[in-house]
Amino acid sequence: MPGPDGWLVVVDPQVVFADPGASPWGSPMFGDAVGGMVALAREFGPERTVVTRFVADPGLGGSWEPYYREWPFALVPDGDPLYKVVPELEGLAGHVVTAGTFGKWPVLSGLVAPGDRVTLAGVATDCCVISTALPMADAGVRVEVAARACAGSTPENHARALAAMALFAPQIVV
Repeated sequence: MPGPDGWLVVVDPQVVFADPGASPWGSPMFGDAVGGMVALAREFGPERTVVTRFVADPGLGGSWEPYYREWPFALVPDGDPLYKVVPELEGLAGHVVTAGTFGKWPVLSGLVAPGDRVTLAGVATDCCVISTALPMADAGVRVEVAARACAGSTPENHARALAAMALFAPQIVV
């Protein structure tokens, strides 16, 4: 039986965001959301599932310079265990893309086209998920945010981000 139409994009399901003990960026909600991410990946299948990865890129300059002065722990190489995809999702995505920015649309735009439907899941709802959803909608992609498969920096910030994205209906549906 084929999976659903469209794409699943799981934003940044990495150790750096999954474990508050491993990093100050760890989401306390990740443990509750990862099961939803896995279920969606299995439903869509690897050929329609994309996992994105954030890897610090200090060469970006501009506003990223003071950002990394505040968060120097993140300036580790791509192969560092902090940037590893969580074990629960390893092998479930047929596509893995990496970017040094919050929003992942620039690295997804070669795969996902205007008019496509994308289900978004991942972490953090209030950072990388929302900054991926908005430019996707601007590009004409139909976005559905799987709220239960997203993890925010806090439950309050998660709820705020979902409410903000809901303002963009019908292009973004939560």
